[in-house]
Amino acid sequence: MTTREKPQNLWMGRWGFVLAATGSAVGLGNIWKFPYMTGEYGGGAFVLVYLLCIAAIGIPIMMVEIGYGRRGRGSPIDAIRRVARESGQGAGWSLIGWMAMLCGFMILSFYVVVAGWSVSYLWKTVTGGLNADTVDGMAAIFGANNASPWNLGFWSTLVTVVTMVIVGKGVQEGIEKSVRWMMPGMVVMLGIMIVYAMFSGGFGQALDFLFGFEIGKLSSAGLLAAMGHAFFTLSLASGAILTYGSYLPDGKSIARTTFTVAICDTLVALMAGLAIFPVIFANGLDPASGPGLIFMSLPLAFEQMPLGTLLEAIFFIMLTMAALTSAISMIEATVAWLNESKGISRVKAAWGTGIVLWIVSTLAMLSFNVGADWTLVGKNVFGWLDYLTSRWMMPLGGLGMAILAGFVLRDDIFRSELGLSRTQHALWLFMIRYVSPLGIVVIFIDALGVMTLDMGRQWPWLLAALVVLTVIGELFSPRLRKQLAG
Repeated sequence: MTTREKPQNLWMGRWGFVLAATGSAVGLGNIWKFPYMTGEYGGGAFVLVYLLCIAAIGIPIMMVEIGYGRRGRGSPIDAIRRVARESGQGAGWSLIGWMAMLCGFMILSFYVVVAGWSVSYLWKTVTGGLNADTVDGMAAIFGANNASPWNLGFWSTLVTVVTMVIVGKGVQEGIEKSVRWMMPGMVVMLGIMIVYAMFSGGFGQALDFLFGFEIGKLSSAGLLAAMGHAFFTLSLASGAILTYGSYLPDGKSIARTTFTVAICDTLVALMAGLAIFPVIFANGLDPASGPGLIFMSLPLAFEQMPLGTLLEAIFFIMLTMAALTSAISMIEATVAWLNESKGISRVKAAWGTGIVLWIVSTLAMLSFNVGADWTLVGKNVFGWLDYLTSRWMMPLGGLGMAILAGFVLRDDIFRSELGLSRTQHALWLFMIRYVSPLGIVVIFIDALGVMTLDMGRQWPWLLAALVVLTVIGELFSPRLRKQLAG
């Protein structure tokens, strides 16, 4: 029995998928979040752990998602249901797909607000609206930008409309054509900023900060943050990568494609650090400025530099393109499901989804102004969307996908999809059964605040848990498969 469906949409080539998936993974997380997290958690120590976690957690899970997508040829719901049925499993496993699709939609509901900040700051740069002499002055500009629901609502609505226009045009004409110029354009602009940064006076200090590994700076909080960011930066368990994987042509290596996306994503993150930190150090600013690094500290540094306005415009154009490539990927799962499963035309599906998205994102946008006091258990709408997706839905979705692939499905399904050698497949299976799930559980426990994890002291216990899980899994996984199947 096979789940092979006739593909309705395919990328024009492997690089179409690579650019689209990299665009999904890069987003604001690499250019906005990665630099300030690196600053907060000690520089090179954080970067090293982040890279190791990409290899141990991110890459195996991404291979699973792409495998589900290509094998099932559909939205996360349809693809996972088809693959599960191929192994004789019930349709209940499609709940993982439902959660992934809903997660992507919910993330985008508050993501378009953050993306609106990028577009509004690009406009302020062009019109001279970022004139301030201190960080407090920049903070006041940022606060004023969010205080008006009409202002903030306009920019987030603009992001929503542009996203729906691109998605409504289809996989090849809309998504693939847009990322084919947005992704290279973003890399070129990063390159321009790095070249400038090399002569800013702070480049050597930035290199030491990013790549100088000092074990003393590797805190427990930093290690856990690196694990969490490695999982989230690749857009895992949000439906985006799985849906994009459903458009990957047969015969294209999933393993090679996954490594290419992970390497490109990581390189963009490191390039962002090399572009941003020299400017920060050259102007005597604090690299550990937190989320305000991009919207407060960095604009102040640009204002004090020769050609600062030009570089500032380049930076916010790049940030806007990064936001759009991620926004496109997060809504594609919902549009694909409506188009393929419900028979709604892609254009109608895109705009129908866009209207619902606009309503929810407006509630999230109001959390920064007139709706700031609309709280439940101390969180406003924006806070709840962020909390539910990042701390519950993404870890649970990733864990479910790993368990389904590692313990429940017939082994030949992923063996044929991934096309790995026997040794490579054994290594992948070990990672997806034990290493990646254990990492996700650790992230999950820490994010929920159930217990305080001191990784410096507790890593031997985590290693012992990994050994025990491996032994139990290898002894009882055939029985587990039989019970779940019957």
